[in-house]
Amino acid sequence: MSLISQAFAAGETAGAAGPGMVGQLVMLGGFVLIFWLLIWRPQSKRAKEHKTLLESISKGDEVVTTGGIVGKVVGVADDFVTLQVSSNVELKFQKSSVAATLPKGTMKAIN
Repeated sequence: MSLISQAFAAGETAGAAGPGMVGQLVMLGGFVLIFWLLIWRPQSKRAKEHKTLLESISKGDEVVTTGGIVGKVVGVADDFVTLQVSSNVELKFQKSSVAATLPKGTMKAIN
């Protein structure tokens, strides 16, 4: 009876070794690659496009802010932009709050 239990215990320890060090490194490398492809790369690309957008804002552009306010750029400073949202209303925003530029004439089409 003791021989059977010893043989059974020896079989469990031999089978519980699991994947080797190389297998674990390959899995870790796979996770890093998936993380880079699905998260890091697209986010970096969007940040680069947004930076280019902010650098290209000029007077006369029609833009929309992250809060959904549509306006025409009437002034540009280093970190701020002044938008004309109505005939007598001008608002100052941080440049980083500009989400996108709109085609010319969009404000007239909305009103």
